[in-house]
Amino acid sequence: MGTEVIVMKWGNSLGVILPEQLVKKEKLKENEKILVNIVKESKIKSLFNTLPRKLTGQKFKDLVRQGWEQ
Repeated sequence: MGTEVIVMKWGNSLGVILPEQLVKKEKLKENEKILVNIVKESKIKSLFNTLPRKLTGQKFKDLVRQGWEQ
């Protein structure tokens, strides 16, 4: 599951605020440990720019099976 958040300065550290909908959906509680995966937005955009523009369904499946390598 991915949720877009903004990194903010908090004292000498950086932090993020989790949206209320995510907290409720995941039933998060204060002091609970969670695992956070960080993917910068620029990395996501560069991934999609690697796909050819005109792609048949079969060609797309073939690319996925190959690990997006051409």
